[in-house]
Amino acid sequence: MAPTLSIVIPAHNEAEGITPTVRALASTLRAARIPFEIVVVNDHSTDGTGPAVDGLRAQNPEVRRVDNPRGGGFGHAVVAGFEACSGDAVCIVMADAADDPRDVVTYYRTLVQGYDCVFGSRFVPGAKVVDYPSHKWLMNRLANTFIRVLFGLGLNDTTNAFKCYRREVIAGCGPLLSKHFNLTVELPLKAIVRGYSYAVVPISWYNRTTGVSKLKIKEMGSRYLFIVLYVWLEKLLSRGDYRKPGPAQRS
Repeated sequence: MAPTLSIVIPAHNEAEGITPTVRALASTLRAARIPFEIVVVNDHSTDGTGPAVDGLRAQNPEVRRVDNPRGGGFGHAVVAGFEACSGDAVCIVMADAADDPRDVVTYYRTLVQGYDCVFGSRFVPGAKVVDYPSHKWLMNRLANTFIRVLFGLGLNDTTNAFKCYRREVIAGCGPLLSKHFNLTVELPLKAIVRGYSYAVVPISWYNRTTGVSKLKIKEMGSRYLFIVLYVWLEKLLSRGDYRKPGPAQRS
């Protein structure tokens, strides 16, 4: 039997973007004949995000709405999605249509080849980036270069949330500490440090056309640095106590 795929979409005040995002994902995954569910986590939204998801559920039986029971924050919302989903693998997708549904299909097909994780990169040959704000691009490149050098990685887009994991990887990366967007680096770095295999594939990224970005760079800088150094210290000092048995792989 083919493994099932859970899509986790954290959504805070994404009433305008959530409907086209979910519809595009559902139609693409159905066409690819991938067994899936879409778990949209309503992260304390004050607009019409919740009712919009309820409307999508009425038309798409694969869609479920979960209300974030914790304090607001991207990390808390994603963890709520992990707890609610039932798939053999989990893919985190943004609610603003930044991520291409066709790349979700690529993730799934790469994962079933035997990898534990699939990480997309927007900055390798074959990738496509549309309308990336210049100041965010600069901060992204600086942060990812720092992480890549510190950990000795070939991966050059660690900070991107759009990644796919087998369910056992999520369990093996616990406990998850990040309450905010720093979860986007905690998960892949812990997966790598703890010895889970991964592949890197080129992906497409599109700047949002609706709503407002929730990432506040000034607020997140120290949180990113904390979690990066936390995982680096695990790598440096833990003597492999948390590693998955067997050799790590990458492609």
